[in-house]
Amino acid sequence: MQFNDVIGQEEVKQRLLQDAHNNRIPHALMLCGPRGVGKLPLALALAQFLLCEHTEQTAEPEVGLFGSMQLAALPTEPCGACRNCRMAENFAHPDLHFSFPIIKKKNSSTAPICDDYLAEWRAQLQENVYFDINDWLEDMKAENQQATFYVGESDSLLKKLAIKSSQGGRRVVIIWLPERMNQETANKLLKLIEEPPARTHFIMTSEEPDKVLGTIMSRTQRINVPTLDKATVAAALQMRFALPQTHAQELAHVAQGNYTQALHRMAAGNEESVFFDQFVFLMRTAYMRKIKDLRSWSDEMAARGRETQKRFLQYAQHLVRENFIYNFQRQDQLNYQLQRESEFSVRFARFINERNVIRIMDELTQAEVDIEGNVNAKMVFFDLSLKIIVLLIQ
Repeated sequence: MQFNDVIGQEEVKQRLLQDAHNNRIPHALMLCGPRGVGKLPLALALAQFLLCEHTEQTAEPEVGLFGSMQLAALPTEPCGACRNCRMAENFAHPDLHFSFPIIKKKNSSTAPICDDYLAEWRAQLQENVYFDINDWLEDMKAENQQATFYVGESDSLLKKLAIKSSQGGRRVVIIWLPERMNQETANKLLKLIEEPPARTHFIMTSEEPDKVLGTIMSRTQRINVPTLDKATVAAALQMRFALPQTHAQELAHVAQGNYTQALHRMAAGNEESVFFDQFVFLMRTAYMRKIKDLRSWSDEMAARGRETQKRFLQYAQHLVRENFIYNFQRQDQLNYQLQRESEFSVRFARFINERNVIRIMDELTQAEVDIEGNVNAKMVFFDLSLKIIVLLIQ
């Protein structure tokens, strides 16, 4: 993975390169930003740069006027040819370690650790480095389980880093979504992150840094990774998938700077198409007060995995927001919907107004909280549908 493979984020790239050239990459770094902006690709590119045999042998940087650093003569990419680069490109370097949320394997008697899913993880990275937790849950066949870091993972990392570096150089540990780490696991890793072995770097990528244990957060250097602009996302879609310009721009507008979301929207038969049909059925059936059909819909939703149920409720919140905004002028600039969703909003948007929008959003949010808390899904969705009946007529 090279920096050139990362979409946009030129300022972040330059900062990481300058720190690397000055030998100022911290022992614990956290890349923070919204989903789909390229935090993991940046971490992978930096990891390969640090592991490359030739980037450690560069000349001292020249100092220009006013003490400015001249980086032109210094490498801006790993060489790609040395043994370390070849192994890192396949995400199989012995000094490159990964830690990520996982689920318990069925019928497994051992403590779950990330190595149990290392083959699936590397396969996902080789297929596409722009993925999110939902893609990863699908790879693991999570069904109703929610991914987390288990205590065994901290023990596994301690053992790996207690051994001398395989290639005699740097070691890099990439921790993806540390906010999903429970307190017990985080506490066991705290000492290791605070005082890692020599020439060892922790690179974390977080979508919700406020949920990371404060003691870990305080021991990392935080770099914020901003949202991608629409033009950058559209250009990447056109270049990588040869999409027509208008289609690429539509996807980029709807994705709101989330390249992963743009990929999901582009995929044929994607999950959100199913969610849209479910949302339309819920709203139309609730408006017509067909209680029996709503009960059947609730049973159908309850049969899905809890992560899928949560994603549907998040998607429903998104559509409620878009339909409320649709009622205002210049909605073409304020709305982030695909054509099919916009066509539905033409007639439905008037039912989402100032009198009910907050309560509908509250009910959808509460349903999501209940699902995450393992409340009976049939009860949650049927209760939600009954409340929607009342709220739609307000």
